[in-house]
Parts: sequence; structure tokens; C-alpha cells
Amino acid sequence: MSCIKDWPAADRPREKLLSTSPAALSDSELLALILRSGHAGSGSSALDLSRLLLSRFGSLRAMTSAAAAELCMVPGIGPAKAAEILALGELARRFTASPLSPGARFTNSREVFSHYHERLRDRKKEVFLSLLLDSKNRILREIQVSEGSLNASIVHPREVFQPVIRESAAAVLFVHNHPSGDPSPSREDLDLTTRLCDAGALMGVRVLDHIIIGSGRYVSLADQGLIE
Repeated sequence: MSCIKDWPAADRPREKLLSTSPAALSDSELLALILRSGHAGSGSSALDLSRLLLSRFGSLRAMTSAAAAELCMVPGIGPAKAAEILALGELARRFTASPLSPGARFTNSREVFSHYHERLRDRKKEVFLSLLLDSKNRILREIQVSEGSLNASIVHPREVFQPVIRESAAAVLFVHNHPSGDPSPSREDLDLTTRLCDAGALMGVRVLDHIIIGSGRYVSLADQGLIE
């Protein structure tokens, strides 16, 4: 197969982008710009390699969420290219999840889901976050309490409420993800929420919600009437 540099200028991804706009390029063309080179062993170009990757994984999201070892199973992808692909995915997630500013405020569970969905939906482990709030429900700080195994986070009330007390928070809101993509609360989720609500009541800290993030969906335990 011919090298991209031998193609007509109008067909080369870099020149096409510069002469038109990034939006004019396909996913495979944009990915080829990141990879820069193809597979010398097979004579394939960066664009050929990009098409192979997208065909193998089905989508950009699935590709950038894969493990490095999975990416390296594709001919032409070594550790360096795998790192570039994973870095691309992480940059995209960080770009879509703008940092919370102190004083910001969520007015409903949908806003919480919108903020955390891209950041959490592709995580392979459960991540449990506490949002510390003041008396007017404004954000004081976000705390990552735990990052658990593939199927469960290990969260203890003392670990959750230590920073709450230290920051003199008046209320707290919990967020965690389900790597399966199904946000339906498990028995463990419900039991943990009960324990956290009981601990908050003892300390005079309001537990406003526990929101579980899945793939494109979420569950708010407060919206379901499970948190008073």
C-alpha cells in the first residue's frame, strides 16, 4: 500500500484538515493524525492502521477505553502507539468534565449526571466520590473516597465523613459509577447508602443524594424516594 505522503495533497489527512476544518475529517483520518505512521511490516499507512483499529474495537470510545494489552494485540500497535491512544481518550474525558469550581451548585440529579457521565462511564473500577456542600448546597470540594475492584467499591463511613467534618460541610452528595454500564442500585449500594445516611444524621450532616452513573443512564436514590 502507498504511503500517505505519496497521496495527492487533497487526500492527506493533515493537509485536508488545514485546508478545510477538523470537522471535515472522518474518525479514521483524525486518528491517523495522532498515530502519524502505519505498520512497516505490512506496508499499511497510518490511515489503514486507524481503520483497522476502529474496525477491531467498533468505536473511538471502545478503542480509547481498551487496555494497553488489548491495543497491542493489533498488528502495528506497540506500547508507544497504545499510550498515544489511551492519552487521547483521557484528554477527551478531561475536556468534557470541566472541573467544579467552589461555589458551583447542582440543582437536580440530571445536572450531576451530565457533569460526571463522561468522566466515569468508561472506568473499569468503581469510583466513589463525595461532594461536600455548604449550608446553601454550594460546592466546597470534591473528594474521591475510594476506587474499588471491578465489581465493588469499599467505602467506610469514617473515610467519607472525615473530610466532611474537616471542611465543616453542612451537606454531602455521593456519586459513583457502575462499570457494567447498568446503574441499577445493588443491595450493597442500598445498604451503604443507609449506613451513610445514618452516620450523617448522627453528625448533623444532610445526605442529599446518592447518584449511580452508568452508560448513558443514571439512578438517583433521592429521586426514587430512598433518601429522605
